Amino acid sequence: MVTIEVITRDGNHTEVEAAADVSVMEAIRDTGIGELLAMCGGCCSCATCHVYVEAGGGDLPPPGPDEDDLLDSSAYRTDRSRLACQLTMRDMGTGYRIRIAPED
Repeated sequence: MVTIEVITRDGNHTEVEAAADVSVMEAIRDTGIGELLAMCGGCCSCATCHVYVEAGGGDLPPPGPDEDDLLDSSAYRTDRSRLACQLTMRDMGTGYRIRIAPED
């Protein structure tokens, strides 16, 4: 099991724990955090699971071309932006902090 810290849009901090092979999007959704819409269900086709990776101890895989294109459509993209459906808990590892991005 891997544990990450998730910060919601209103600033609440929640620890999210899930198996290493689960996507960060699924882990957040399964914890009951409702503001991460994930409308496409994790197919990398909507960008409603936009998050900021604020802290962590390792290197994440780079965004793929589809993820990069979807993030470009957000007015809130930063150098820390990722789609939670494209990261697994294994990618994160314990010690990562994720903030849910503002809704476009």
